[in-house]
Amino acid sequence: MSQGTRGVKRDIELLQFRSDILLALGSNQRSSAGTPQETLNSACACIVNAGGVIRAISPFYATPCFPAGAGPDYVNAAVALKWDRTAKEVLTALHRIEAELGRSRVQRWGQRTVDLDLIAIGDQVMPDAQTFAHWRDLPLDQQMKEAPDQLILPHPRMQDRAFVLVPLADVAPDWVHPVSGLSVVQMRDALDPAVRAEVVAL
Repeated sequence: MSQGTRGVKRDIELLQFRSDILLALGSNQRSSAGTPQETLNSACACIVNAGGVIRAISPFYATPCFPAGAGPDYVNAAVALKWDRTAKEVLTALHRIEAELGRSRVQRWGQRTVDLDLIAIGDQVMPDAQTFAHWRDLPLDQQMKEAPDQLILPHPRMQDRAFVLVPLADVAPDWVHPVSGLSVVQMRDALDPAVRAEVVAL
């Protein structure tokens, strides 16, 4: 691929990703920045320092650890932002910020100083509808053992997680899932009320 073609391809990618980027944030351990709440604030500051333009931040919520018994309860939040980067560049930047705040990827769904999950970029389905459907439909026992080796968007399990949807409804209530056709509020309200009630504003 020529230099000119690479430049055009990246320009197209950036145009695709100038839609709102939706992130879910979580922490259940102290970091170099301090408490989980302070850690999430620091993560947001790092995003801004890296060029992200934050449009909305949800309140912080206390949420039960997932899966149950895997560690202390979490502090969770959601962010909507603009960032002139491709999806791969956004993910790389988020992983770098996690590392700076002491995140170590030792145990899947284990305790962590900070978790910055890329939930969605506009109405993009990545890498394709078939791969998305595979990970969305994966049984829970396999989810705990397997992780995709590429970025899947929207996050394939967002519709199942109150700790994602409750904060996300504060920053992007009308965002519509490009596969299910449901808004964030509709997905949130479809959850078991008892599960939603476990997500408590701090």
